Amino acid sequence: MGWWVNCGAVKEQMTKNAYTADGIELHGPEDFAGMRKAGRLAAEILDMLVPHVQVGVTTAELDKKIHDYILDKGAVSATIGYKGYQHASCISINHVVCHGIPGPKKLMDGDILNIDVTVIVDGWYGDTSRMYVAGSKVPIKGRKLMDITYEAMMAGINAVKPGATLADIGRAIQQVAEAERFSVVRDFCGHGLGRVFHAQPSVLHYYEPMAEHTVLQPGMFFTIEPMINAGKYETKVLSDGWTAVTRDKSLSAQYEHSIAVTDTGYEIFTLSPEGLDITHRG
Repeated sequence: MGWWVNCGAVKEQMTKNAYTADGIELHGPEDFAGMRKAGRLAAEILDMLVPHVQVGVTTAELDKKIHDYILDKGAVSATIGYKGYQHASCISINHVVCHGIPGPKKLMDGDILNIDVTVIVDGWYGDTSRMYVAGSKVPIKGRKLMDITYEAMMAGINAVKPGATLADIGRAIQQVAEAERFSVVRDFCGHGLGRVFHAQPSVLHYYEPMAEHTVLQPGMFFTIEPMINAGKYETKVLSDGWTAVTRDKSLSAQYEHSIAVTDTGYEIFTLSPEGLDITHRG
């Protein structure tokens, strides 16, 4: 869940682990175990929602199901109370890029929506999001946008390995999106996480030369969460201080996984236990 227009990451909580010269924490085997539990619960929540995303359901009703599920599992929502936010999820519909606030709005036939959740399990943060569709009247361009957004995220993830750089992730995502004449949002980015919500590094989803300087090492934890627009990449934040929308009112889509750099490549902590990572394909 990339929360801020300024993609500079929050200074992380100091732990016993080693850090890179630019302040990125390198986690050990016990940390991987904690992240697997947190990531699995976050993914289970998104699985649980699949049959509930229906025409006529309000986003507040979906958020309540999320909150109840988190409490039932003995976990904590990372977003309730965060910077004053009061919901267990962000639900972003159609031209909403991210941070859509749950409320009385009912889903309409043809809506596309991103549901983003972050949970805390035994002190570890699991952060993930997926696209969903309401009804059957989703336009062809909307379905293509969701497909390409997922493919772009996975291209970024597949670029992760020791010795690669953050720039390799952004380049891979941008190439997939722009090959289809879609655009990559610049104002929000992925982030480090672990025992904190937001930490180093900031993970840009487009190519930035300065990102060549951050070399990936085993034990790094971060999210990859590209937001891809059907139109131009510019966004604006509404007066509520949270909801970000496309300036040209074009459709937007997002997928997100929490991952680790391993000795040989990467591990995804937030894979769907039910194989429902691509829910929008039905």
